[in-house]
Amino acid sequence: MTPHSSLHPEAQHDHEQPILDVHNLSVHYTGHTALQNITFHLHIGERVAVVGPNGAGKSTLFKVIAGVQPPSGGAVSIFGSQPSGHACIGYVPQRSQVDWRFPVSVEDVVMMGRVARMGLFGLPRQADRERVRAALETVRLLPMAQRQIAQLSGGQQQRMFIARALAQEAELMLMDEPLTGLDSPSQEGLLELLDTLQQQRVTLLVATHDLQQAAEHFDKILLLNRRLIAFGQPAYALAPEKLTLAYGSSLQTVDTSCCGEEHLHA
Repeated sequence: MTPHSSLHPEAQHDHEQPILDVHNLSVHYTGHTALQNITFHLHIGERVAVVGPNGAGKSTLFKVIAGVQPPSGGAVSIFGSQPSGHACIGYVPQRSQVDWRFPVSVEDVVMMGRVARMGLFGLPRQADRERVRAALETVRLLPMAQRQIAQLSGGQQQRMFIARALAQEAELMLMDEPLTGLDSPSQEGLLELLDTLQQQRVTLLVATHDLQQAAEHFDKILLLNRRLIAFGQPAYALAPEKLTLAYGSSLQTVDTSCCGEEHLHA
């Protein structure tokens, strides 16, 4: 399964600092730059869509924020300290990164969210079981708690990982293309769940390829192509000239009702 939290002692939170502060972040691989001088910050309860072409660095950005990928330069801080040690970061991976044949139940996966709280070899306490049950109820998966994870639909699989992050008591949730490959009802159900999370003041950073969906359902847009092209409200970040910088000429012009003007669409 995908790593989801650090097992180091819980880091201290300075609530005078942003929940997420990314400063001059760069990630270089051999002969390849994944991210270059990325700077932005988020406050508690914000809901931000991360958009950009394939290979733009969206997944790399999430992995650095989650503390599982070291940066080559710059810094990331969560409430004023480095990401490692923060059990408050929940990571919802792309479904393609998960081995769905793994012999675990839905409840088992959600209980993994408690590991940082109870220790790697600790046994679940009653409080842990109650937290898992509450998380499953929130995402409407409690009746499926004992099912093997491969028996879930795509939308249910995404809700399971959100439940894991809720059981973890995540305050910052990183979701890597959670809507990709889902039918319309599943997408609508997931977007409704994002509303619930935002009402609980969970900060959301969600990668998506659907620009219109990003414009309609998110407070801000982070437009990325290895460097930060734009960060702000949809009308600003999805302006045609900025999308052209991010995507090049492989876009079509469409009318989007959210901003009252024509925009480029992937």
